[in-house]
Amino acid sequence: MSGEREAGLQQGEVLTHGGTVLGIESTCDETAAAVIRDGELVSNVVASSMLEHARYGGVIPEIASRAHAESFVPVVSKALADANLDLSQVDAIAVSAGPGLAGCLAVGVSGAKSLAWAARKPIYGINHVIGHIAVTQLQFGAFPEDTLALIVSGGHTSLLHVRDVARHVDVVGTTLDDAAGECFDKIARLLGFPYPGGPHIDRHARTGDPHAIKVPKGLTQGKSAAKHPYDFSFSGVKTAVARWIEGQEALGHEIPVDDVCASLADSVAEVLTGKAMAGCAQFGSNTLIVGGGFSANSQLRTKLQEFGERDGVQVRIPKIALCTDNGAMVAMLGSNLLDAGIRPSSADFPIDSAMPLTQIVMP
Repeated sequence: MSGEREAGLQQGEVLTHGGTVLGIESTCDETAAAVIRDGELVSNVVASSMLEHARYGGVIPEIASRAHAESFVPVVSKALADANLDLSQVDAIAVSAGPGLAGCLAVGVSGAKSLAWAARKPIYGINHVIGHIAVTQLQFGAFPEDTLALIVSGGHTSLLHVRDVARHVDVVGTTLDDAAGECFDKIARLLGFPYPGGPHIDRHARTGDPHAIKVPKGLTQGKSAAKHPYDFSFSGVKTAVARWIEGQEALGHEIPVDDVCASLADSVAEVLTGKAMAGCAQFGSNTLIVGGGFSANSQLRTKLQEFGERDGVQVRIPKIALCTDNGAMVAMLGSNLLDAGIRPSSADFPIDSAMPLTQIVMP
């Protein structure tokens, strides 16, 4: 990634006023690429290795990394072809540099760097989680001032204050242990659901009684709530539901799967929604953005919309295809950075599997 650039932008130069961005995503088990042109999505391609991980009950990093290496060229090629472009016609490349699985990140970032060097294009190593915020602009447009964002996925549950998606994001609250998606996956395994368990819990919850089982709501009562008003804790939820299931099995009782799923889903959705709405009130925000794979959960989507209408908060939840990891969110954040005149990342920027949520782009 060294040497003179004979065409295009020199490293460190800034392009503004729209443009065409190729976004590349490889943080976990999706290899994805998309093209954004002047703020509009013109292609979006995703290849998932999820089925390869199902037999193990979770993502195996080595298998995921190998799948990324095999899918990288076909996925990027199709994204460009679907946009009727070749690489020379893009203005910049954006790639997820973290957080995520180190081996998976390495495949995507090294591939993106190679493309940037070969085509003499600037590159942005972006924060994958902030991409989940940026992608909502494709449906809902620009962010109002003092926007809050609830990020819910298998690895992250965070409440963020978005002052400027290209320049300044603050962490209001985060999970102290298990993320919401992790909690669902662990209970799903106890119930005998295949990986990923979240969609199975979602489906069964729709016909169950959400009040059948008393499920704790972490960090919502007493001193813990006062100390952590916007933080999340789902480890106790997981433990309580697991012990209830084990206790019923020990007594020889049949497990009411639908009721367990409904009670779990309702409890988690209520905690997420309640804290998000409290954050909106605290920061004077009339807009809540929701992103991450867990935001596909139907109980959470319903409760957020209900509470939003009650509290006068516009809840922006993207369509299901844009909730899970995809290239569109990477390209959209790259487009924001381009429009804002943010300097591209250096040619030798590193990956960061634990990239802090306050860091939007690698320097």
